Order: sequence, then C-alpha cells, then structure tokens
Amino acid sequence: MRYIEFEKNLDALRRKRIKRMGVRYKGSGQRSIYAIYNRGTRKFSGELALWMQYIEFARKDKAYKRLNEILTAVVRLHPIKPELWIYAANYFMESQADITDARSYMQRGLRFCKNSELLWLEYAKLETIYVGKIAGRRRILGLDEDRTKNVDAGTDEDMIALPEITAEDVNPSLRKEDGVDEVALQNLASAPILTGAIPIAVFESAMKQFKDAPAVAEKFFDMFAEFDQVPCIKRILQHVLEHLEQTAPRAVETVACSFRMHLFGLHPISEEFPSALGDALELLSTAIGQSNYTAHISEVALRQILSLLLSEGAGDMDPAIQKVLHSRLRKCMRSLDEGSSGDGEAIVALARSLQHEGKKSHAQVLVELGLKQWSANEQLQQLHSSWDT
Repeated sequence: MRYIEFEKNLDALRRKRIKRMGVRYKGSGQRSIYAIYNRGTRKFSGELALWMQYIEFARKDKAYKRLNEILTAVVRLHPIKPELWIYAANYFMESQADITDARSYMQRGLRFCKNSELLWLEYAKLETIYVGKIAGRRRILGLDEDRTKNVDAGTDEDMIALPEITAEDVNPSLRKEDGVDEVALQNLASAPILTGAIPIAVFESAMKQFKDAPAVAEKFFDMFAEFDQVPCIKRILQHVLEHLEQTAPRAVETVACSFRMHLFGLHPISEEFPSALGDALELLSTAIGQSNYTAHISEVALRQILSLLLSEGAGDMDPAIQKVLHSRLRKCMRSLDEGSSGDGEAIVALARSLQHEGKKSHAQVLVELGLKQWSANEQLQQLHSSWDT
C-alpha cells in the first residue's frame, strides 16, 4: 500500500510537470498502479482494506470495465461479506443506472448471506428506489395513472419470487441515464412495478427467512417509511402492518408501526389530521399503560411528534392541536426516561441519536424541553452549550 501511494504521488507530480511545461507525454503511471494493485490483491486476497482501496481507485479513475472485473473477483473471494454485495449493487444502481446487474448482485448475495438483516433491508431499499425512479420519470412525462393489477409471486426455491414484468422487460434501455423512451414508460401502465409488488415480494421472502420476527418487520417498516414521496409506499407500509397484525398482534413493534401508520402521509393542517391524531394518541395511551411497551413506544411517539411539530407548514397548525402535541411530547419524554435511570439519560441518548441521523433541529427541541425537566443533567447542558457555540 505504501508502494502504491508512492506511485500515485509520482504520477501526480509527473502530471503537474507536463501541464507546466506544456508537453505531450503518454506515461505508464496508471498502468503501473493497476499492476501493483493486481499483484497485491493476488498475494493478499484476504485484505479487504486493499481491495476497497483498489475499487475506489478504479471508480475515481472511471475505469468501469476494470471495476466490473474487480467487483466480480472480490465477491467470489469473499461471498459471505454482505457489505461487498451491497457495495457492488449500489455501484451498478447509482453509477451505471443498471437495475438488472444491481438486482443480480443482491440476489446472489442473499444465497450466501441468508441471515443478514442488512442485506435483506438493502435489497428492499434498492427495489424501492427503483420504483421511485420509474414513478418519477412517469410524473415528469405526465403519465401518472392508478395501478391496480398485481402479478402473483412464484414459488422458485432458489430465487426470491418477483413479479414477472419489470421495466427492463418493457425496455432494457431504461437502465441508461440518457434518453427516456416515452412509449416504454407508457407500456408500464399494466406492469406491477409501480404498485410496489417487488419490495413487497422481498419483504415476504425476508419474513420467511426470519420466521416472521416482529423486530425485523419493524426495520422494514422504518426503511420503507423514508420513501414518503413514492406513490405506492402507503400500500407497502399497510402490507407490512397487516403482516405484523396477523403474525404478532400483541408485539410492541406492531403497536409502534400502527401508531405511525395512523399519521403517515397526513399534513398537520389537513382535514383528516385531527381525527387520525386522536386515534393515534388513543392507541399510544393504551400501549404506554403496559409497562413492557413504555420505552419503545415512547421513543417512536417522540420521533413522530417531533417530525410533526417541525414539518413544513406546521406553524399554520391549529393552536389546539399544537397544545395537544406539546403536552403529549412532554408526557412521552417522562415515560421514556422512567424506563431508564430517571435523570434524563434516555433523553440524552435519543438526542444524540437524532443528531447522528442528521436531525439536529429535532435534537435541539428535545434537549431544550429536557433541560426544563432535568436542569441538573450535565450532558443535556453540554449538548445545549455545544449548539449555542
């Protein structure tokens, strides 16, 4: 790796001199670096750090053909590393806009890493992103229509059952970034892709693998809920919730997802919001009354209420609803903290988690309210002071 670094510095210096002197020179600097990487990865095939450095170098150099070869080699050598399958799939989806190869890497990875929750979640996320992209293209071209047709999943034991028709079946050129075939997108009207059939199929397969574990189902719900702009996402979330209600009706995860589903997609100033909020808070009160549910449900409720209070246009919310939300927010904070040490430590942990997730404004509101209740907590004071400076 030090040898490679030396060659990189030498090549950078050579390029600067060529530019300064205004001469033409076709050197072998890049070829030398690739040759060293090849020798190094052959000799130390188990060193993932060296492989990842090799991959990033080829990606930065836009050596796509070589990069494809590198990714193929590394997953063959390390098939039980889910992170590598995810990296390869995301590369083909993001850089090449190629869902076929990305899906292939995910499917092959799941053959070797069936028990990896991360890989299952990332595969479902990949398919949801693809649905969003197709829906976005249709929206731009004004081709939005309601989708009601579904295709039943197959029963192949080795592969995840997916709908029979995908975008590539209609037009393989959709994987390319340039050039949108309007006719092909119009033909997607009868395909199941826009109904969320593929992410649902992945979820169902994951549930079979993890024996309907409620915790795993809730992770899928959380991941899907991030795609609130995808037209079919509410249908997908409803499917996950119905699965939880059938397999684990009394689980805390079922209550948490049900609470979030009541309010999903509703703007605080919409006509439907007050009644939905009333139902959600009633469910919340019942759940918090059960000691086993308190901490988990309280955290879910805190996150949801903070999102509502800080959403765009929340300033136009009815004052009575704002008062109810603030009251419930404080109550949930007390309920969350009672499940731990009782001196605000649980609020500190949640605030740091929100900050780590990029929700600084949510964390700030939580800390400010926490200081009113636990003013002596030094960690809350430090967090508040760090934001002031």
